[in-house]
Amino acid sequence: MGHFLLDHEPAIRFGFFFGILVLMALWEGIAPRRPLTVSKKTRWFNNLGLVLIDTLALRLLLPLTAVGVALFVEKRGWGILHYLSLPAWMAVIISVLTLDLVIYIQHAVFHFIPTLWRLHRIHHTDLDFDVTTGIRFHPIEIILSMGIKMGAVIFLGASAIAVILFEILLNATSMFNHGNVRLPLAIDRVLRLFVVTPEMHRVHHSILIKEFNSNFGFNLPWWDRLLGTYRAQPAAGQEGMTIGLAPYRDAKRLTLLHLLVLPFIDPSKK
Repeated sequence: MGHFLLDHEPAIRFGFFFGILVLMALWEGIAPRRPLTVSKKTRWFNNLGLVLIDTLALRLLLPLTAVGVALFVEKRGWGILHYLSLPAWMAVIISVLTLDLVIYIQHAVFHFIPTLWRLHRIHHTDLDFDVTTGIRFHPIEIILSMGIKMGAVIFLGASAIAVILFEILLNATSMFNHGNVRLPLAIDRVLRLFVVTPEMHRVHHSILIKEFNSNFGFNLPWWDRLLGTYRAQPAAGQEGMTIGLAPYRDAKRLTLLHLLVLPFIDPSKK
């Protein structure tokens, strides 16, 4: 299993990405949670265009991915986990949990440090909330995030298998919890004990500052609950809340090119 994941990592990751994207898009078409307010065609062009640019930027600017760093670390026996006598399965679980906590902290930091917020706000300028919002990130943020993950992998000594599993989970859950999909309340109440649900994460995309500075988790919901950033519902309700940021309400200005240059031309913080 481990060798198969390593040998076919790009194809497996793309397969999960494309499969979850299609499944969530179909679900959104069958049972949407909220009506869309702007052109879906334009938004999808912008959001998927950012994914393509992000992928090319990573390939061109970074000689190694987090998986490559993990393989490098494994060969040299670096990291905390290499000094502990743990079963391989336990080391994988610890690695996935720790990497998820790192991403939670990273997300919160990108909200509260103005320079980093200028990058991250691209994610929040989306005026609707659907599966493609979960992959709408500025390429510089993606590169910085990869650097943070690499540092965490080196510190932990996480295996390549653990990193692959974590990145597949993170990508899949990010698209899931940004889905414009309707979940029965009873199911959502149970599900959000184990994974971030769309109902939980949608609060994070509220126009209200106190709401978008909550629910930072992408994958696991436990960090928000433990660290006091959990908010169960938006004040205006799921259908009444406004998505996006107050300074960016003109959909015609939110073009792909404008999103790429926005961190450098507009100093607005919130």
